[in-house]
Amino acid sequence: MTFLPSPLRSALKLTCAAGLLVSLSALSAVAFDTRARAAYVLDQETDTVLLAKNADLALPPASMSKLMTLYVAFEAIRDGRLTLDERLPVSEHAMSYKGSTMFLNTQDRVRVEDLLRGIIVLSGNDACVVLAEALSPDGTEAGFARYMTKRAQEMGMENSTFANSNGWPAAGHRMSVEDLAILAEKLIEDFPQYYPLFAEREFEFDGRAPSNVRNRNPLLGLGIGADGLKTGHTSEAGYGLVGSAAQGDRRVIFVITGLDSTTARAEEAEALVNWSFRQFAKKTVAKAGVPVAEAEVWRGAEATVGLVPAEDLNVLLPALAGREITGEVVYTGPIDAPIEKGQKLAELVLQPDELPEVRLPLVAEKDIPTGGFPVRVKTAAQVLVKRFISGPEASQ
Repeated sequence: MTFLPSPLRSALKLTCAAGLLVSLSALSAVAFDTRARAAYVLDQETDTVLLAKNADLALPPASMSKLMTLYVAFEAIRDGRLTLDERLPVSEHAMSYKGSTMFLNTQDRVRVEDLLRGIIVLSGNDACVVLAEALSPDGTEAGFARYMTKRAQEMGMENSTFANSNGWPAAGHRMSVEDLAILAEKLIEDFPQYYPLFAEREFEFDGRAPSNVRNRNPLLGLGIGADGLKTGHTSEAGYGLVGSAAQGDRRVIFVITGLDSTTARAEEAEALVNWSFRQFAKKTVAKAGVPVAEAEVWRGAEATVGLVPAEDLNVLLPALAGREITGEVVYTGPIDAPIEKGQKLAELVLQPDELPEVRLPLVAEKDIPTGGFPVRVKTAAQVLVKRFISGPEASQ
């Protein structure tokens, strides 16, 4: 007789210091009622979405879309197609942009590093175009925008299309707040050597624009761990900010857009950062190597195998929650021997209050070799008896 593996579930209650304990009722975090038209907040390490409002709605991103130009430029530097000391010419088209600029002219040849700082700190529309034309497949800003759209899709930003390099109002130039958060996280993770540029509060380029030397990010210097990334504003988009802040061993990335003033943007951003760190805390729900549950083994030298985390399992929970959280171990079994230590066998599924479901991997605690003929007969009998006693619902 052949036995087919079936999905098995084991309910359990975990303490935030690991182990099986009785669960206490958890207090949920107070939801953040944002004034922004769209908002997204991500806890980076645990990949927990703390807030999502109109997260996938494609909206005008204004200068926040300059982050995509920066990402493509950083890729070019990494790949050796561009250097920080290289000097690039300024075209008539680049010089023609108004709004926030570095006041470049066609007589300039500007260092790439200065252009990057001019985009990050000064939000230079002209600086974006200089880089765009240098990196564009066809030498035009439009060609660069098409490349940015393609690259964004490859990076998982499904609601982003670009018509230019700098966020100047244009039909079809759109990004969602979730896409902007994805982009911010990739900038932080992929290019840590350049990320400190986003915390610069002033940049005086050649002394030619004394009225435009300060970073517009309202959170820098407030002592709350803010160190990036980019503001944006047009009449169509309203006021927005892609921001990030680190406190202790946690980092949050957030995006807000559609606010009606610089004051509202500053207040909302600071309140979001404070809420993210004060209302949520990272907690360890299972320790590496400590069994969380056991899985049935089919035709093995032992009838069960311990299911353990390969590393400490950390989740983000409401800070005022009780120490215990209810979880469920899910695996398809009985698991056919042989089994290797460290082999992924199951998932620990948690559903914290007011937060998305969390699925964490569990692996085999030790090797389980295939058993001899008597062992296989005994195992088969044990499985049959268990299923007969428990009934069909035991495999649900």
